[in-house]
Amino acid sequence: MGDVLLALSIPVLVFGGGIYAACDCWWRRRHPAPPSPYTHRAARLAEQDMLLLAEEIVDDAYAAFGPLYDAPAATSAPGPDGPPAAFSSRSPRPFRPASTPDRAPSPPAAVQKP
Repeated sequence: MGDVLLALSIPVLVFGGGIYAACDCWWRRRHPAPPSPYTHRAARLAEQDMLLLAEEIVDDAYAAFGPLYDAPAATSAPGPDGPPAAFSSRSPRPFRPASTPDRAPSPPAAVQKP
């Protein structure tokens, strides 16, 4: 008889646990807990810390790279304070023709009409 009660108690416990879980879920859906003020306060403090950190990053970046975006001084003399080499009118490489001494330039491609 003891073995039969033991064997029947397992399905009863599983069924009872299922009923308890269903009732608990129903109760929590009908009566939700109010949000904790500590959670909202912690979120606000974290947001303020994040904004302060972002502000410091932007300030440091502006201090480091701000002079690059300022208007350049109006000087036309080339030199260390003049315009960069990429903006000068002279080409840094000598002109190289499209043809070499042993090869003539290629003819232009034919135009096809659609």
